[in-house]
Order: sequence, then structure tokens, then C-alpha cells
Amino acid sequence: MALSISHQLGSLAGTPIQSSDSGAGSSESTAVLNAAAVWKTQPTNLRCRIKNQGGQDIEGLSPPMSPCRSPVLRPDLSVACQAFVTETTEGGLMTEEEAEEMKMTRKFKEGGAQVKGKGVPVYVMMPLDSVTMGNSVNRKKAMNASLQALKSAGVEGVMMDVWWGLVERESPGVYNWGGYTELIEMAKKHGLKVQAVMSFHQCGGNVGDSCTIPLPKWVTEEVDQDPDLAYTDQWGRRNYEYISLGCDTLPVLKGRSPVQCYADFMRAFRDHFKHLLGDTIVEIQVGMGPAGELRYPSYPEQNGTWRFPGIGAFQCYDKYMIGSLKAAAEAAGKPEWGSTGPTDAGEYNNWPEDTQFFRREGGGWDSQYGEFFLTWYSQMLLAHGERILSSAQSIFQSTGVKISVKVAGIHWHYGTRSHAPELTAGYYNTRFRDGYLPIAQMLARHGAIFNFTCIEMRDHEQPQDAQCAPQKLVRQVALATREAGVPLAGENALPRYDETAHEQILTAASLRLDDSSTEEDREMCAFTYLRMNPELFQADNWRKFVSFVKKMKEGKEGKKCWEEVEREAEHFVHVTQPLVQQAAVALMH
Repeated sequence: MALSISHQLGSLAGTPIQSSDSGAGSSESTAVLNAAAVWKTQPTNLRCRIKNQGGQDIEGLSPPMSPCRSPVLRPDLSVACQAFVTETTEGGLMTEEEAEEMKMTRKFKEGGAQVKGKGVPVYVMMPLDSVTMGNSVNRKKAMNASLQALKSAGVEGVMMDVWWGLVERESPGVYNWGGYTELIEMAKKHGLKVQAVMSFHQCGGNVGDSCTIPLPKWVTEEVDQDPDLAYTDQWGRRNYEYISLGCDTLPVLKGRSPVQCYADFMRAFRDHFKHLLGDTIVEIQVGMGPAGELRYPSYPEQNGTWRFPGIGAFQCYDKYMIGSLKAAAEAAGKPEWGSTGPTDAGEYNNWPEDTQFFRREGGGWDSQYGEFFLTWYSQMLLAHGERILSSAQSIFQSTGVKISVKVAGIHWHYGTRSHAPELTAGYYNTRFRDGYLPIAQMLARHGAIFNFTCIEMRDHEQPQDAQCAPQKLVRQVALATREAGVPLAGENALPRYDETAHEQILTAASLRLDDSSTEEDREMCAFTYLRMNPELFQADNWRKFVSFVKKMKEGKEGKKCWEEVEREAEHFVHVTQPLVQQAAVALMH
């Protein structure tokens, strides 16, 4: 008797997966299969009982195997066999003894709280256009197949952007959750958790943006009437990715302030999805700037404005930001500092030494004026974060969800004294000053998670002349979160499917910062993998991904060697091939 691919996946994943193509005329039993133990080495005295083509029982002992020299999944075949014969031609089910054996050998976690020192759950980012402009799920067949495949591989859940520009598109206070209701229910059906991103920014204009989703129509109408609602650089160039934080508390959006709009949106989300909060929806990531990150739009790729590894440009020239700067300068007794930002900070694609402000020796960043300006600029960003987090915490308290904030991994020119690209983005981090501890402390005040990018990168992979140092940056952030007592989560900044990137993520996620005993139980609280797409489901990439997820869930105390995990993954890829191929093909259409 042949089992459907859904049943085989359920057996391997340790999670019941219902077949979506079995109709009323199907001869298969509806019994759920749960053979999670295919990932766990079994005792040597388990028996495997199957029927051959003649209907005769065949029974045998599984042989003893060594951990890292065994053939593919050999120690687990006994339990896999039990899973595959739980339905017989006579319709019989496994015995109580066999069922108990299966239960005892379950390996995969099925939801539940993350235990310290017990591995890092992996989430996968969904496509940016998972919900259409018409508020329906995009490529439903592909979504179903993809989510089923991810769950079978042991993925904890998915991250999805909940776009302000889609949900509240037409009128203020009128929310259409249609596509998200269907998508989140789909994730729930497959047993996946959801990290929901409150995306108050425009999609389009940043690294990896594959579609365009503007801000709500009524918001762009207000920006058209008052262009100073948009972030502005010293040359008067406007950036429409996110409303300038300079007007956070002013009633500039049809009688509401931007922060009120964000709070109302989150409140409406909470009320609509309250039955799923804390169970299926486990995290709310609160968007705070371009790409959803707590930063200024200092390095916009749109229209070729910025190219890596340019230093970017300050975004403080709209009338609201200048008004705040003027007030701060007067309060500091230096009114002459309040009319403009630095005028000698170069252009988007300059390098630090090209400018007077960021240069190593005698740069304005290290002057009394530089300290004043950079303190004001970074504190404006921190105050923006405080305002939105205060709203988010009051709205989602007692719902069981965690709150997180994403911070950009700006690793280029990190080896210089001024750290120019971080400064223009609003992170007052230099060789002589820690700019990430204040951010971590702000998040700690609100019990939020510090989500950081560029976890997959290694220093030597980057252009050396640009003094890139992503590993050193990640370590600095990890130390800051440890000091502030804030959980750290990670993301990869760019799509990577190679084992080198996976190994770097594993290393970073283990948070082995020094020899201190306090590090024994500390790991990242979660990792979100960029991104669900056809490339992920290509056979070689999928095999590597399955191995990666398994190693992440084992954690830094995991005992299995890479060779064993990869062999298990090879077998798993073979079994899941039909479903994965379906997902890859469907996503391309």
C-alpha cells in the first residue's frame, strides 16, 4: 500500500499533515501519522514489521549503529517503517506498544516556549507580495505547498509583512484584513507560528524589494500637500518610504498624528486577530522606519541614489526636523547650530575620508558641534522608538505575544573611527562610543526583543578596502543586549543558501562571546531566514536548509556531527521531493 506524500511528510516531521487531495472516494484511512522519531537514533532492539507483496509478515531487528558512520537514516528506519505500516491492507492501526514507542521517541518540538540553551527556532520570511493589492492571498497553491514543506522540515513558523498600504489603503480607520485572515489561518492549519510585522513603510526602494506597495492612498495625499512630511536630505531630495519622525506627534494625517495612526492600526489588528494572539501569532515586530527598521532612510537605493558602500546622508532637513534641531540648539546655548545639519558631510556615495565631517583626523564628528548634532539626531530616533513601543506594549499586553524591533546591520566602514554610515542612519556608534547599548536599553524598558540583521556575513567576505566588519558588529550588538538584559534575535541581510553562511549563523546564534559561565544558557531567541522563494526549494538548497534548521534546533549543545545531519537531510529531501518541486514550480508562476 502506498502512502500519500502528505502522510510521508507528516511521518518525517513529527507533525500531522493532512492530505489536501484526498477526496471522498479515497481508499486511504484518515488516521494521522506521527513518526517524528526518524530524526532520533533508536535503541537497537526495535522491531520493524511490514508485509511483502505476498501478504506475509516480515519482522527483523534494527542493527546497532555508530553515530557518525551510519548509512543514511539507518538507525531510524525501524521507526520509519512503523510509521509507514500503521495503516495495513486490513485497515489495522499500530499497537499501543508501538504507539507508546513512537511517542517516547518524538524529537521535533511542536510549538511551545523556547527553553534556554535548547536551540534556536527558525522562522522563514514570506514573499513581500504574499497578499495582493486586492487583499487576497497571492499564489494560494504555492503558499499551501510551501508552508507544508516548511513545516515538514521542522521550521517553527513564518514572518509576514502586514502592509499599512494594503490594509488601510483607501480611507483612514477603514481596515481590510481579508488576505491576512486567510494567510494566517493557512499558517495555523499547517501548524506554523507567525511573526507579524506591522509594516508602516513603503515596499520598494530597498535591498531585496521585489514589488511596490506604497503608503496608504490618503497618506500620500497628505504628503503631496505637505512634502515636509517626508524625510528630506540637504539637497531637498524627498524620501517617501516612511513618514518623517519629526512630525510623530502632530495631527498631520487627516487629523491624527503618525504615531496615533500606527497605534490605531495595531489596535485594529489585535481586535481582529485576538483569537490567534499568543497561540498562532506569537510575535509582533513593530515597523519603525524604512525596511521596517529603526533608522533613518540614509542609504536609499531607489533611482540609484545610493550604492554600497557609500556613507549615506543625514535625513534631517524637512521643516519638522529642522524645527526640533533649532529648539535643541537654543536649549544648548548654541542657536547658530540650529539652522542646518552638517554641510561638510559629503554625498551618498562618498567614503569617510572624502569628507571633512567624517575624516579620521580632525573630522567634525569628533568636535563639540559634532557631538551636539549626533546626540540630537540619534536621540530623536530613540524617542521615536519609545513612542511607538509604548503604544505597542499597551495594546498587546496580556495577549501572550512578544514585541520586537529590527535594527539594521550597517557593517561597512565599521573599521573607521567615525563609522559614518551608522551615523547617517541614526546610530551614534563610533570607535569611542557604543551606539547600540542605548538602543538595547530602550528596548529593555519595554520588554522588547532586539532583532538584528547581517548575521550570516563574515568579515573576510566583504570588500576589505571599505573596512567592513559584520562579525565584529554582531558581537558588539550581542554584548550590548547582554548588558541591557534584552533577548537577541537575528536575520540574514541577503539571501544565502550556502553552508558557509549557515555555519556563520549557527556560530552567531550560539552567542559564544567569551569564556564567561553566564553564556552557557544564552542563545538567540529566534532566527528568521530570508526568504521563501523558488531558490529555497531547489534540491541542493533545500537539503542544506533542512540540515541548517536541524542544527539550529539542536542548539550549541547539539551532539550530532554535520555528516550525520546532512545524511539525514539527504533522505528527507528524497522523500519530500514531490512536494518541494510543487512549491518551487508554483512560486515561479
